[in-house]
Amino acid sequence: MLVLRDAVPRGGAGAAGQIVLAFVCAGYGLGAAFGWGSDRLALIMGDFGLSLAALVAAVSCLLYARTPACRFRPAWLLFALSSAMASAGNAVWGWYEVVLGRPVPSPSLADLFFLCFAPPAIVGLLVLAKRPVSKAGWVCLGLDAWLIGGSLLTLSWSLALAHTAHAQGESVALAALSLAYPLLDIVLVSMVLALHFRRSADNRSAVNTAIAGLALTVLCDALFTSPLLRESYRSGQLLDAGWFAGSLVLAYAPWGARRMSDSARPPRGMRHPGRPITSSLSALTPYLAAAVCTLGILYNVIEGRRVDRVVVLTGCTVVLALVVRQGIILLDNIALTHELAQKENHFRSLVQGSSDVIMIAAPSGVLRYVSPAAAGVYGRDAEELVGSELATLIHPDDLGRVVHELRRFLAADPAREPTTRMECRFRSGSGDWLNVESTVSRHQGGLILNSRDVTERVRLQAQLQHNAEHDPLTDLPNRALFTERVRGALTGRRVSDEGTAVLFIDLDGFKGVNDRLGHQAGDELLIQAARRLADSVRAGDTAARLGGDEFAALIVGDGSGDRAARESQVLEIADRLRLMLSQPYRIDGGEVRVAASIGVAFAEPAMSPTDLMRNADLAMYRAKAGGKDRVELYAPQMQAEVVRRTELAARLRSALHEGEFALLHQPVVSLATGRIAAVSAQARWRSAQGILFTPAEFLRVSDEGDRSAELGRWLLEEAVGQAAERRRLGHGTTVSVRLSARLLLDRSLPLGSIEALLTRHGLPSGALVIELADSDPRISFDELEQRLTALRRMGVRIALDGFGSGYAAINALRRLPVDVLKLDRGLVEGVVESARLHKITSGLLRIAGDLGMQSVADGVDVPEQVLALRAMGCTHGQGMAFSGPLDEYRLRRALVGGDYPVPAALPLPVLTAGIPPARDGSNSETRVPPT
Repeated sequence: MLVLRDAVPRGGAGAAGQIVLAFVCAGYGLGAAFGWGSDRLALIMGDFGLSLAALVAAVSCLLYARTPACRFRPAWLLFALSSAMASAGNAVWGWYEVVLGRPVPSPSLADLFFLCFAPPAIVGLLVLAKRPVSKAGWVCLGLDAWLIGGSLLTLSWSLALAHTAHAQGESVALAALSLAYPLLDIVLVSMVLALHFRRSADNRSAVNTAIAGLALTVLCDALFTSPLLRESYRSGQLLDAGWFAGSLVLAYAPWGARRMSDSARPPRGMRHPGRPITSSLSALTPYLAAAVCTLGILYNVIEGRRVDRVVVLTGCTVVLALVVRQGIILLDNIALTHELAQKENHFRSLVQGSSDVIMIAAPSGVLRYVSPAAAGVYGRDAEELVGSELATLIHPDDLGRVVHELRRFLAADPAREPTTRMECRFRSGSGDWLNVESTVSRHQGGLILNSRDVTERVRLQAQLQHNAEHDPLTDLPNRALFTERVRGALTGRRVSDEGTAVLFIDLDGFKGVNDRLGHQAGDELLIQAARRLADSVRAGDTAARLGGDEFAALIVGDGSGDRAARESQVLEIADRLRLMLSQPYRIDGGEVRVAASIGVAFAEPAMSPTDLMRNADLAMYRAKAGGKDRVELYAPQMQAEVVRRTELAARLRSALHEGEFALLHQPVVSLATGRIAAVSAQARWRSAQGILFTPAEFLRVSDEGDRSAELGRWLLEEAVGQAAERRRLGHGTTVSVRLSARLLLDRSLPLGSIEALLTRHGLPSGALVIELADSDPRISFDELEQRLTALRRMGVRIALDGFGSGYAAINALRRLPVDVLKLDRGLVEGVVESARLHKITSGLLRIAGDLGMQSVADGVDVPEQVLALRAMGCTHGQGMAFSGPLDEYRLRRALVGGDYPVPAALPLPVLTAGIPPARDGSNSETRVPPT
């Protein structure tokens, strides 16, 4: 549409100019045909009218020559000068006839101006000509001009010029003047004809129009020089209309013709139907000129006239020029033939030696030529492929796309898109399909295809794409591809399907496998787990490995509207996956067991893949926190809990620096005497909002970041400092501080810092007990053993906290240097009511006694527990049966008292029904006095 809008006004402007030009010329012609109504008006229009028309042409060519768009400025300046000479000549002629009222003398100043009309026009035409590229080309151009000029001279001399020369023979000046006009016209006509077929391609329409204007002027000059017309010629006759029209056509050429050529110019690269004809006429021009020369001589012979010497001399030179021209053309053709043969041999060697296959297809799609490289690329001889249709060699799945691309390419503008590139599968000689990339270009209505085998490149690209989207160990989709699959499941026709679910899976205990058996065994376990997961999901679902021991599964919805039934089905699938992944793994000849914690989340309307995967991740962590080896369905409150914990963690960052933490101590009492043997340091956080957080709340948050280490260091330094202060007051009670194994191995708490802390506060190392919390499975036991051994060499005693809560405690007891066993609260709470726990606790205490260790029971809240534990051999206890956590003031008062009352032995058995349940002392806090 943009091309049409641009073309319409241009074409309209060109048509309007042509109409005005035709109208003015027709008006002048009608006036000249009817004598203009009076003799004087005829003289004025025949003289000054022609002078004005030539002046318009001169001004037009001069203005155009000064425009930036002018490509041949000298030629148009010369045309302006030529028209100015014609204008001056007609003005002088009018001066004599109109102003002075007498005939124009011969010769006169007008003859000088008229004679000066032709030379600038001839030179201008030479400037417009396409310059030859060689000396032979220049010679041929001169010979062509002479062939045309000599032939015209021969014909003109035979018909009229000889008679003119004899008639004016009495005066040399008059004879020369009479012959000058036709001779210059002959030269001008020769240049017009010779250059018409050799003009430059730039602004072709303007040049053609200018040549037409000059040709019309020369034709009128030739008619004027004829003796028949010249004797009866007078100004204002019909012949003047030809000169008038020639001048106006030349004036119109650089402007109107240029606009028409811009609007109607065909695209580059498209074949112009007139070019073959133009080339033929250009080649035949010299021979046509020689034929004209021959006709001139034959005319004299047939008329019985004596052949003039001028005719003989001119004819001989024309023949000689023709012979020389033919010789030059023959030598040029020999050179071109030799060069063409060399180029053909070079091209043939390139085609035959190229690894690319070059094929030429006819417009019907039949292969006309196939290069020999087809045998090496396609495994098929070139002769076998020639004559076959291109469509039969392309894979059916690619054929439609290829046909569409070729049709689009053939319909496109060749100047803007000379070639195109396409890729398809091509049948080889063995029947396999090769990936072929082809560069396609046009050729005589058909196509040239330069094809190469890119099968290996396509395979490598596919492999790289696969590697970028799949886990290198298990070959399952990775997180990026899994996210893309989830996005696809949540869009399109499934956007309203709420049955789509995502499962996040974590292998519980995998870290222990890596620690015990090594990473190679861990990798083998992951490979087997991935294989089980991939075999357990449906064909349309996706199993993926997200990293480490985390896997995921996408269960695509079935489109059913029953949400409850769908949830039940997906949870059944998740539980089956859990059981499958929890089966023993055969690794290195032995069996390895891990469990699976699975979180399930269902898609909701307008939910993003990130939100759905986050929900499944939250559900998975809830499953791990709930005891592991279970399936947990996402609920909105999980997100609320995450937000709450995030806010709590953010407030915890500034709590230590703002003094919101307080240190309390709970007495550790001898179960036999009731004396306080030690105190256990415990932290309490009273936030700025007045909320009191127990360790169960803020320690879980602090364990998730660097706050745990900072809180542990603060607890250790405060406990040591207050213990040293109490020792200076005469209370030499041992203080125990609970620290995690990860903090003990933290580089920010080196061994020297603990020794320096004790030295700075003057506290003996034997007065400090480090309670080791339940070890993190990611912590190396070897490093932990080395660190605890170094602490014991300093005199610091080591207590194993939470003993009896899991197999990790037994492993720690076997490998770590421990002085004190601290029974887990879970054992102590059920020691009275449960015979099973009673036996377990009794056995653990017996182990501690056999190893020569002290034992401390945590959570001793009722007298019955005191009696039962003492009877089993437990030496110490702490809990609400004696005292809760105390601030420093009340602790010193308790230390002054020295002991707590312990219950005497009961006559009834320890294991009785109806004993009230133990009170949970975790939330029974001794109030901290205001500071």
